[in-house]
Amino acid sequence: MVELPEFISVYAGDTLWALMVFWLLCALQPASPATQPAIMAVCFSFCIEFSQFYHAPWIDNIRSTTIGGLVLGYGFKFSDLVCYAIGVGIGFTLNSALVSSLNKK
Repeated sequence: MVELPEFISVYAGDTLWALMVFWLLCALQPASPATQPAIMAVCFSFCIEFSQFYHAPWIDNIRSTTIGGLVLGYGFKFSDLVCYAIGVGIGFTLNSALVSSLNKK
């Protein structure tokens, strides 16, 4: 089994999570310009991250489940905000390049 470098293993998950949110929003709104799902993905991701400051028993019970932990996270980290911005930026860039290449054909 190949082990990923520590930098990748620490930050790739959050970056890919935000990229997934961006692609999901693009799929739900295929006719909209890419800036709209990009802004929505960043806002959604940031809201989820800031929600991690809130700890009530009901939401911590949700976070204790596998899916709840993956969606809501466990604790606030500033580095996650950076990863979210990078993930959405990668998606926006790839989407723009793809749309541009399709429009040239």
